[in-house]
Amino acid sequence: MECRILSIQSHVVRGYVGNKSATFPLQVLGFEVDSINSVQFSNHTGYAHWKGQVLTAEELNVLYEGIKLNKVNQYDYILTGYSRDISFLEVVVDIIQELKKASPSLVYVCDPVMGDNGAMYVPENLLPVYKNKVVPLADILTPNQFEAELLTGKKINTEEDAVKVMDLLHEMGPETVVLTSTDLRSKNGDQFLVALGSQKIKNPDGTSTSQKISLDIPKVDAVFVGTGDLFAAMLLAWTHHHPKDLKTACEKTASVMHHVIKRTITYANEMAGPGKKPSPAQLELRMVQSKADIENPSIAVKAKVIEKTSDQKL
Repeated sequence: MECRILSIQSHVVRGYVGNKSATFPLQVLGFEVDSINSVQFSNHTGYAHWKGQVLTAEELNVLYEGIKLNKVNQYDYILTGYSRDISFLEVVVDIIQELKKASPSLVYVCDPVMGDNGAMYVPENLLPVYKNKVVPLADILTPNQFEAELLTGKKINTEEDAVKVMDLLHEMGPETVVLTSTDLRSKNGDQFLVALGSQKIKNPDGTSTSQKISLDIPKVDAVFVGTGDLFAAMLLAWTHHHPKDLKTACEKTASVMHHVIKRTITYANEMAGPGKKPSPAQLELRMVQSKADIENPSIAVKAKVIEKTSDQKL
């Protein structure tokens, strides 16, 4: 069966971020991807210079109207990432609501991009829109620790805190939540980053099954851009192939990330030369070169189950 995704994200002419980071890997894995580019920039904003255009809420509406008029607005998945404009985000919400009404089985994968390391890099008035309108529509949510704390109003200091925060996010709507990065200490030492995931599946008989997992992901000492967009896209793909097995889906997702980042840092260091720091251009993800790893990742990151429960129907 053909599987079609509507992806509303940013676009860059050079490099990999937003739709450029998500489209190729999803196509390689057999998905049809319809892209709406929320911005079109020359390159990501980590470079010394960047130029480009921003799609307005009205222009987004016009594009969607065109798809609708041709009656080709049937989707299996919606994927959204960075948005910094409240009116644009509210149109995105309207589109998702309309598409979900037409196709109740549609899965919405949301990366609620708001900030990191204790600081917001989108306007603060986007938080209530995410909290009250976007997250309740999401089926799969991929916040980092800071974004999860913003959405729930709770701080994460321990694994138990993280589990509680994921449960609170489930209560808001999504049945799958992955905290893509946290400040929790890994048992394997400070060369690893801890990510956590939680899935609550409602069974046809009214019971529910839940699984919580944690991953220790090897850290790389460099700043990459577009990795969050790749993570959300790969989680969409691998949860599609393993809908009731979050452990396997996360292992495959994290392993793709590991292979792409490893290839990128090796190349960047070679290009920069001994003792030199790679430039943003040299650190662009080696996406095309990683095609084989995207299609069939060897498992480099293992997840462990931290909690598994089955609730009986009352």
